[in-house]
Amino acid sequence: MSASTTAQPGTVKPWHARARTPSLVWHEELADLGVGGGNRDHLAIEEVLALLPTLPGWAQNSLKCRVIDGTRTVLDWLHTAPGDGWQASWMASGADRGTDWIDGLIAAEHRLKPRDQRYQIFSGVSSLILLRIVFPSYEFLVSHGSSRIYGKYRSMYRPDLFAQIESRAAAIGVGADHLRDALTSLTRICTRVGRDLDELTATDLLSYRAWNRRRGYQVPAGLALAWTLLWGIADLGEHDTLEKATRRGQLTSAELIELYQVEPAPIREVFRRYLDERRPSLDYVSWAANASMLLGGFWHDIHTHEPDLATLHLPREVVEAWKLRLRTAPTRRGVPRSDGSYLGTLITVRAFYRDVQEWALQDPYWAQWSFPNPIRKSDTAGSAKAEKKRTAAMHQRIRERLPHLPVLVETAEQHRSEHLALLSATRACAIGDTFQHHGRGYRRITPVAEIDSGSPLDAPLDLIEDLATGESIEIGRAENDAFWAWASIEVLRHTGVRIEELVEITHLALVAYRLPTTGEVVPMLQIVPSKNNEERLLLVSPELASVLASIISRLRAENIGSVPLTNRYDHFEKVIGPPLPHLFQRRDGWRWKSFTYGLVQKLLSDTLARTGLTDAAGQPLRYTPHDFRRLWATDAVSNGLPVHIASKLLGHKSLSTTQIYVAVFDEELVRSYRAFLDARRALRPEAEYREPTAEEWRDFQQHFELRKLELGTCGRPYGSPCRHEHACIRCPSLRVETRARDRLAEIAANLRDRIAEARANGWTGEVEGLRASLNAAAAKLASIDRIHQRTGESTLTVLGMPDTKSSAPSQSAPPRPIAPS
Repeated sequence: MSASTTAQPGTVKPWHARARTPSLVWHEELADLGVGGGNRDHLAIEEVLALLPTLPGWAQNSLKCRVIDGTRTVLDWLHTAPGDGWQASWMASGADRGTDWIDGLIAAEHRLKPRDQRYQIFSGVSSLILLRIVFPSYEFLVSHGSSRIYGKYRSMYRPDLFAQIESRAAAIGVGADHLRDALTSLTRICTRVGRDLDELTATDLLSYRAWNRRRGYQVPAGLALAWTLLWGIADLGEHDTLEKATRRGQLTSAELIELYQVEPAPIREVFRRYLDERRPSLDYVSWAANASMLLGGFWHDIHTHEPDLATLHLPREVVEAWKLRLRTAPTRRGVPRSDGSYLGTLITVRAFYRDVQEWALQDPYWAQWSFPNPIRKSDTAGSAKAEKKRTAAMHQRIRERLPHLPVLVETAEQHRSEHLALLSATRACAIGDTFQHHGRGYRRITPVAEIDSGSPLDAPLDLIEDLATGESIEIGRAENDAFWAWASIEVLRHTGVRIEELVEITHLALVAYRLPTTGEVVPMLQIVPSKNNEERLLLVSPELASVLASIISRLRAENIGSVPLTNRYDHFEKVIGPPLPHLFQRRDGWRWKSFTYGLVQKLLSDTLARTGLTDAAGQPLRYTPHDFRRLWATDAVSNGLPVHIASKLLGHKSLSTTQIYVAVFDEELVRSYRAFLDARRALRPEAEYREPTAEEWRDFQQHFELRKLELGTCGRPYGSPCRHEHACIRCPSLRVETRARDRLAEIAANLRDRIAEARANGWTGEVEGLRASLNAAAAKLASIDRIHQRTGESTLTVLGMPDTKSSAPSQSAPPRPIAPS
């Protein structure tokens, strides 16, 4: 410490013996320090006190003496702790670990009341923080609890940069509550590191995030926004968002080897070169899975139990002991290892040794590592049996879930309609008033966050209280969840796409195909390459078009007329995609975020919980997004769609994969389907199970022109006969157009008159047939009414389709996507 310090280490002067300074003036010899400049760590106590007039609002502060006395008390106490400088003494004294030490200082002071002493000492600590004499930890700042210090800090250190932050927030439409959280995070970081805004680094922000996560907290409120607003003002690296900066991304071979702690060095090099050799031929998720089995499931376990082993030429007893551990030991999550996992690891290890043996014939490097394969062919003989077992379980899963699909769909539709009506009733009611909805009483209430802050939130939450139960419901968020649960289920069941393809659907995926003969434009949905890099087009049915229209209308309404552009993180490939108008996205606070796989599963599980459905064991029934893919395949093939066409629509490389997806329900269906295949084989002597030819596929795409009917179009599968003998009103393949509703209502009325006539004449057989037609007509009328309820009869949503007068696309080139409006 400086020689002018008034107290010696190890002593604290009593209160009455301390020098009082009635009026402090700014010393000219300290003027060169400036605000935030110079090294203040070794200033004397009197020199620190001389800086107090630089604090904001000092001239209007009527309690200057208490602030001065509190600052002196804290400095005297710090002076008793060892350390070279105030910061070292602060750390050595334990002050950085919280505010408990303040109670000790209060107990030692008897001149003032405890309440006044607490104010005095807290003011002194705040002054030292604002003057950058000490740099407290995040733990202290959180326990300190005073938010007023942050506003003063921003007015002292680079207020121009903080003003720039606020203008950036206003430019992107950030509300006051989110901006407040971001400013608090930035100020807290600056206070901790002792640097201005433009001097912060990515490490500073990530350290604050890591501190919160180590203590079990969530990511600090406002930190993500703080990163976005600060990027460009400070050097935060190449990533403009916190989400991008914290993504791990794809690991290299060397990083994977380091992750699994592969030893010794020669073995590390073998695995590195092998993984590098295999990388170009595999997608990342498959490559990483193989590396996990090879490095973690195989060699790491071998080296753990045989640390002296430095060769791939493994003794038989070592291999047998490893296989026993692999079969019996649970996985890292404590789950017993399945037969598929066990055999998959054996197959991967066997392939590794076989690859090395093959490469040794061409590259001398691999010759030194070519050893007898420790995995015999007989070891993997059970893979076919395990595959059959898995297929049987999959088929049983489909048989169990397909009959319950209508219940799930109806529940999602009803839940969405109920919450939409309740949201409308809520917004029509003033805050504090009560209203009735479907026989229940509700009161619209003020959010607690708004009460605590004393200022209204940016967007008033649609928060209501159920008067019967006292439960608070954020109906706006509940309606949002209900809508997206319904939308996810509808798109999955109408398309059969994978979960990764669902969240990748964009507004650009809606394309138009013009029939070459009639010139009619049919909407199609372009599915971008995913698992097998198979790009394909799916016909958009009227119900699917209605769902997509509802999604687009919602996104446009919430984003002032346009579908937002968002980046999507691919959890499989570990990469961040370009900004695109994704259809499955929603606002999360101040920004738009695309859906994750976990969110889709959560929405689906919540809907299932409302159905009350159970499986054969009485447990709650569980669907996964991939179940809808298998259900779609089963339903399509069961209704006559050829397997090789279904395979093409599903994007499968192998026809056998599609056959595994299809679950057969009874022998009659098997016989009828085989008869259908026999008839097709009679017309086409070629093998049925093959990739469709270009001519066959073109014929399939153009068959729509033959499906025009009075009430709409026929969705009969390509190449199949009419199974209902052209009794279209009963046929589920009839896709009724919404404008044909009046005609369908006339047909239903005529059927009722004919039923009455048949009953009067005693034609009981005729009554049964007419009743079946009437029930089918009523179902189709209900489907049209559901579409009207979603979009409104007078509401037209532009999906992005081209003008029908535009030129037809080339037969050789795929249709071009239409940009979103």
